[in-house]
Amino acid sequence: MSYTAPVKDILFVMKELADIDGIAALPGYEDGNFDAAQAVVDEAARFCGEVIAPLNVTGDRNPSAWSNGEVTTTPGFRDAFRQFAEGGWQGVVHPSEYGGQGLPKLISTACNEMLNSANLSFALCPLLTDGAIEALLTAGSDEQKARYLPKFIEGVWTGTMNLTEPQAGSDLALVRTRAEPQGDGSYKLFGTKIFITYGEHDMAKNIVHLVLARTPDAPGGVKGISLFIVPKFLVYDDGSLGARNDVHCVSIEHKLGIKASPTAVLQFGDHGGAVGHLIGEENRGLEYMFIMMNAARFAVGMQGIAVAERAYQQAIAYAKERVQSRPVDGSAKEPVTIIHHPDVRRMLATMRAYSEGARALAYVAASHSDLAHGHPDADARNSHQAIYEYLVPIVKGFSTEMSVDVASIGVQVHGGMGFIEETGAAQHYRDARILPIYEGTTAIQANDLVGRKTVRDSGRVAQALLAQMDQTIVALIEVDGQAFKSMHRHLSGASLSLARSIEFIVAKFKSDPNAVFAGSVPYLKLAGTVLCGWQFARAMLVSYTKLNEDKRFHSAKIATAEFYAEHILSHAPAIEASITSANGQLGVLALSEDQF
Repeated sequence: MSYTAPVKDILFVMKELADIDGIAALPGYEDGNFDAAQAVVDEAARFCGEVIAPLNVTGDRNPSAWSNGEVTTTPGFRDAFRQFAEGGWQGVVHPSEYGGQGLPKLISTACNEMLNSANLSFALCPLLTDGAIEALLTAGSDEQKARYLPKFIEGVWTGTMNLTEPQAGSDLALVRTRAEPQGDGSYKLFGTKIFITYGEHDMAKNIVHLVLARTPDAPGGVKGISLFIVPKFLVYDDGSLGARNDVHCVSIEHKLGIKASPTAVLQFGDHGGAVGHLIGEENRGLEYMFIMMNAARFAVGMQGIAVAERAYQQAIAYAKERVQSRPVDGSAKEPVTIIHHPDVRRMLATMRAYSEGARALAYVAASHSDLAHGHPDADARNSHQAIYEYLVPIVKGFSTEMSVDVASIGVQVHGGMGFIEETGAAQHYRDARILPIYEGTTAIQANDLVGRKTVRDSGRVAQALLAQMDQTIVALIEVDGQAFKSMHRHLSGASLSLARSIEFIVAKFKSDPNAVFAGSVPYLKLAGTVLCGWQFARAMLVSYTKLNEDKRFHSAKIATAEFYAEHILSHAPAIEASITSANGQLGVLALSEDQF
């Protein structure tokens, strides 16, 4: 089955929940109003549906291949990437001075969702280039920006992020790649990097690697890491390409999913040293790389939403076609399509509710990022930046864990046919499984949410969000109807569960860190569950006022919100118990190491 972008829901969230017109009122974003957003989203939906989505199954069955240091991508990928670049899609959010369109992150977020739904493996290449652009915009010299950014944005060069080494996964203090100064401002790099997405491919004229490495006199640990720019082909001052640099792909991985995306092992310096140049200051590499990582973490959260949406669309199509069993209420004497059966309807509603809730939260987070960059008031910028930073690990962790669950439910809707590769349901499940792992596992996101985003400010940002949520809860009382009563009851209880969990974490962090971190992933899931529920509450309040405009869409939004309240928000007290219960915390650590 192919992919049809959920344009109506995307535009609803952008306009009614993320306030695209409010963002367009900011200096520099005047061209990013709702009309512009609609035009961009419509064209992105067409391009993704017609050009990119048809290659998704092709890439799974005919993945990238490595031979003698060269990688050949899936047939059709090169031409699709050429069309992607010519369409200006790499530059949607990036500055116009380097050839980009300078549109709000909110608009690019919608574009990225559709691209990832259409073809997750394909979308990974521009995702890493986006991260490289962000890092250079923040830490690169004027000369580096002028040399590399226009080529990135034009789509003729792509970027990568080189952190991981065989002995250094999440613990980057163990990075060994070394950078030796050459006396002319350049360095020669030596080392091995693994898990490098699109570290080698045939879709662009040059691949520019951003590499973590240590200079000879650097201190140990993460304080001694610097960031270097190392192109596959050396770049002359006029921007033309020179000799092949000493960085080579020695293999690519054979993976469970995202098979069309080449995951490379790169060797630097086997033939005299790979020429690179320092980005920013020495020993601040991890700080700069976190710019790429944060951009990538948000983008991976969008990948989770995208795969969930694709799995949901496929499950709906199958459920409306597959005939199996008579209805349990006796309303028909013959077998009916399975969408008539209550449990199938429950599964489909679960998939829909998770996908729509996570989309709304992510788009709202993107709007906070835009406000953090464009608001004329410094205090307001800082406030929105703090909210965005609080939401990033939730968008990444919650949305990716959700995507695995939703894709798994999609297989279940298909029954035995879901286990058969030809239906395509299994690909979404396999592709989704990496998402809670790369760019920081769910536990890493949860630890970040606890330590840097909750404890560091004593829960101030989280409590500010809860205060805003209270206003929505009050507004629900004003609307009559079972759906609104249900949302009021469950969101009220869920917000209290989140508030009590935050209080527990802040109070216990210093005295009993094991108790706090044993519940860090449940805390992240609770925060995601409650914040998505809040967005649903906001959405149903808007839809109530617009029923006469589009009854089918807005009544469905209210019904989905009610389902979310009854079947997902209702889990919040149980998740709270796993975070705050002393017995729950002790249970995590009750088994000794030798009892496992």
